[in-house]
Amino acid sequence: MIGAPSDDRWQKAADWLAEGPGDRDVDLAVLGVPTFANSTAKTGAHATPRAVRRALGRLSTWSASRRVDLADVLAPWDRGDIDDPDDEVEGEFRVRVALETVAAKARLVVVLGGDNSLTYPAMAGLFGDHLASAGLVTVDAHHELRSTGGPVRDLISAGLPGEHVVQVGIADWANSRSYATEAHARGVTVIGRATVAERGIADCMRQALDTAAAGNGGLYVDLDMNVCDRAVAPACPASLPGGLSAPEILRAAFLAGADPRVRAVDITEVDATRDTADERTVRLAAMCVLEIAAGLATRVEP
Repeated sequence: MIGAPSDDRWQKAADWLAEGPGDRDVDLAVLGVPTFANSTAKTGAHATPRAVRRALGRLSTWSASRRVDLADVLAPWDRGDIDDPDDEVEGEFRVRVALETVAAKARLVVVLGGDNSLTYPAMAGLFGDHLASAGLVTVDAHHELRSTGGPVRDLISAGLPGEHVVQVGIADWANSRSYATEAHARGVTVIGRATVAERGIADCMRQALDTAAAGNGGLYVDLDMNVCDRAVAPACPASLPGGLSAPEILRAAFLAGADPRVRAVDITEVDATRDTADERTVRLAAMCVLEIAAGLATRVEP
């Protein structure tokens, strides 16, 4: 048994996901992309997709605050994990093809990382030749514009307009002036951590989604968990004190799932091998999966 004791009246989220869609159309697809080998810092992020699935065994399908049971309203599909996504020859290709295939079958895709390098092939595969009309929202402490391993740089180089990129949660002491200047020059909208604290995560996320959607081609949301306060995300190698709280990242996840323009959300930069004994980071990532699903369950389609 995984997680909570067996109880016919207590539906485990892990069991719900494992059951699959049956004969229903897929609402939510979950795809693991365990990238880790090319990270700028040593990481065991490849272990995280499986750890998140295990953590779902400790959580239920019932959202008490919204009175929504995911098991009643959403048909899930666990696509499993991409084999060796870091392979220099075929890894990126496998990620691209998987996203294109999975997205064609599901209303929304949740991508479980892995490090943040997955964001480039995942978004590029999702939108293909239509990348120029797509939009990207990153909930991240960093600009991700480094010349090696910078997914935002790679996506802009591939044709994503900088004006369609919004970054929420950018932290003090986590970036250089040079990269901040480049983000501004490329037209990227930056909503810093201090602004989130002043205005609230809901207001900032709504602005981010609306701004990134200027091209009317669909949205991709990157939840880089190192945006969180280190107290709640100690297994994120680059997390800092003063980052987003657990309620803030969970609210961001819900709003991403609730927006009908969003086609995929990834959850990255959790190193399950470095988590605390109580697995607080992995459990937070698993709760983000459920919050995204809750958002999808409450979507008002145009």
